[in-house]
Amino acid sequence: MTSCRDRRRTWPVAAVLVAAAVLTAGGVLKWSVSSAADDNPNGRMISAVNPIGNTVHTAEQIRQVMHTRPGVAYDEATAQEDVRRLNNTKWFDPGHIQILTVKDADGRVTVLVRVVELTGIVQDVQFLGAQHGYGDLAKLSGVRKGEPMNPMANELGRKAILRKYQEDGRYFSSVELLEGNKPTDTRVIFRVIEGPKVKVAGIDFYGVDFASVSRLRTQLVTKRQLAGILGGQFNPITMEVDRQKLIEYYEGLGYLDVQVTPEVVQTEDVGHVRIAYHIAEGKQYKVEAKEILGVRSFPLDKLSPLADDMKPGERYNRYLSEANKARLRNYYNVRGYQVAIEEHRIAKPEDPNVVQVQYEVKNDGGTPDRVGRIILDGNTVTRDRVILNQLSLRPGQILDYSAIEDARMRLSRLGIFDPEDPPNIEVVQNEFDSPLKDVKVRVRETRTGSFMLGGSFNTNQGVTGNITVNERNFDILRWPTSLDDFREGRAFRGGGQEFRIEAAPGTQFQRYSATWRQPYLLDTPFGLTVSGYYYQRWYAEYNEERVGGRFTLDRRLDSIWRASVTTRVEGVNINNIPLNAPFSIAKDYGQHFLLGIRPGVTRDTRDSYVYPTTGSVFDAGFEEVLGSYTFPVGTVEYTKFFSNKFLAREDGSGKHVFGLRTQLSVAGSNAPVYERFYGGGIRSMRGFTFRGVGPFENGYATGGTFAWLNTVEYQIPIMANDKFHFVTFCDHGTVEKNFSITNYRVAVGAGLRLNIPALGPLPLALDFAVPLNKGPYDHGQLINISVGVFGSQ
Repeated sequence: MTSCRDRRRTWPVAAVLVAAAVLTAGGVLKWSVSSAADDNPNGRMISAVNPIGNTVHTAEQIRQVMHTRPGVAYDEATAQEDVRRLNNTKWFDPGHIQILTVKDADGRVTVLVRVVELTGIVQDVQFLGAQHGYGDLAKLSGVRKGEPMNPMANELGRKAILRKYQEDGRYFSSVELLEGNKPTDTRVIFRVIEGPKVKVAGIDFYGVDFASVSRLRTQLVTKRQLAGILGGQFNPITMEVDRQKLIEYYEGLGYLDVQVTPEVVQTEDVGHVRIAYHIAEGKQYKVEAKEILGVRSFPLDKLSPLADDMKPGERYNRYLSEANKARLRNYYNVRGYQVAIEEHRIAKPEDPNVVQVQYEVKNDGGTPDRVGRIILDGNTVTRDRVILNQLSLRPGQILDYSAIEDARMRLSRLGIFDPEDPPNIEVVQNEFDSPLKDVKVRVRETRTGSFMLGGSFNTNQGVTGNITVNERNFDILRWPTSLDDFREGRAFRGGGQEFRIEAAPGTQFQRYSATWRQPYLLDTPFGLTVSGYYYQRWYAEYNEERVGGRFTLDRRLDSIWRASVTTRVEGVNINNIPLNAPFSIAKDYGQHFLLGIRPGVTRDTRDSYVYPTTGSVFDAGFEEVLGSYTFPVGTVEYTKFFSNKFLAREDGSGKHVFGLRTQLSVAGSNAPVYERFYGGGIRSMRGFTFRGVGPFENGYATGGTFAWLNTVEYQIPIMANDKFHFVTFCDHGTVEKNFSITNYRVAVGAGLRLNIPALGPLPLALDFAVPLNKGPYDHGQLINISVGVFGSQ
């Protein structure tokens, strides 16, 4: 109930209210200000907030909902949000919530909140004809018994129910509001006609002359039903998404006037529809010239090379243009300037096939921004330093805006925050020091533990099971202090460490391990990984058991270089050696102790870890092994990938990839049989069995101290979605007793790479290979089965 004091304050401005009501009538969310143009209330201090028209809810209840309050500066954006907040209470008629301001004599403003309250009460809610469970329809509609009767909210609820049915594939469903569309109603009744679930029988394209229909299909979210039973659920919302994706694809090919019109075509079967996309491609544009506008802070000759993609005379390519804009924006961002790059495409009437491209830099000027406070929100379990270690920003330094997106991606990749509500980083003005900008990081924590069961098969290791328990936000120092720490998920959690226990029993080998990793040791760029393991493998020559631990200290030097030092401590047991085994194997029978220290460096410039098409990987290391035997081990491996735009589709997909790999390994002559090198099998030399290449004595593989293994492979896509590839390859090299080449092996073959979603991102690899040149006792093998592609990790 409005107080007498509130009423007295509102009467003097009645005339203003009447005028404002005339100006603002008819809308859902309305906003009015003083009539004088020079009396802008924005920024003025608020003297009072007075609700008007409320009889059921008190003025104080209304004020508590709002963020506009006496004693603070008036802000239009906040007032508009207050209208939304008041509307969400469902206390008022959404079409009659208005906020007005009146200038006071002392320069302050009085805020008037005019409302029309809803007085009817919902006594019953019914959903007639709803047969299938799609969650709580009452919750979906937002209508509850005992709430004010709100016809507009009821209509929104009707639309929400209809949208849910259509999203679930019931395209022909309908929802009608029988009662509840008038303020005087006492019941809300929805009549639902569900209709059948609709599947997509097929997708057709009309008007396509230049583009590949197969490639157009890969752009679509909508998929047709396979074999009449799998997938194909129709959701009309995805048609607009498909339309935008098709337009973007055509713009990437230079068709800037393309028009795409989707159509739902009914079939004789009411449970199926066909989707037709009518495409008017238009003409393909070429770039006449490029220009950068709005530059103030830097010389133009510094920026021009950054927009060098898509040269004059070449066809326009939306993706290359976006890359130009990203480089220009990044140049400013790393130097503390938050700018926007707007693209303008200007057609030439005298030449209808060319376009001039302009990149306009917006908001260029002033001094570089610097970091103020770093504010963290939402991490109730995760320690602050876990988040701060992902930020390359510190108070007082130049604010690198490009690092904001990098940090957001790194936080997302940690796997400790909710992917449905991913981490968000916002830059806001510092309220104490205007030259500084605060960085607000908001996260929402989620479950970080996992338990996985699986299995695998390949021709090197046979059938292997896998049982894994993994915690991605482990904290070895956060011991529980009560049972509540376990119930609330605080015990041993929050440190950003990873703890993994894995069991892999198999037909030819088994492995059990526990691994702990701290990616930022003592909040430094160094990472520490500690693992303990038990390993057992059965070979034709002997059985091998290893139990031990590894300690790795690593540091990423820059975006491509990484250095590490690994120490391993192992106990090795060699047993079950055949009676006729040669002395080079039999002498290593029994228990052995090894201590190895290996420094190494890695350089990785691949464009993808799964399907690399360009770049290279270089890895080198040297290990000194002590213990039962003393010997050195040195390894160097280099892999290089080549691709060319002329051996690809015009849209850049479908690249042919040529790969080269060479690996050189040398060990001391005192290396025992279980530390020597062996060749053959997957990622070694296809065409031979696992450990089927190398020195042999009495038909047993004895391993070598020198190995040189090489691969040449060519990969060609078969399908338009680049999920199925054909490869041809040549593996060649040797494994020798000493540093020499006496039996050089060569094998050639071909294979297939098929991406199966159930196997994860790496494809199934099926290779057929035959040796052209073998050693005297080498063992050949025609088929190799594994997961992954050449050069993937």
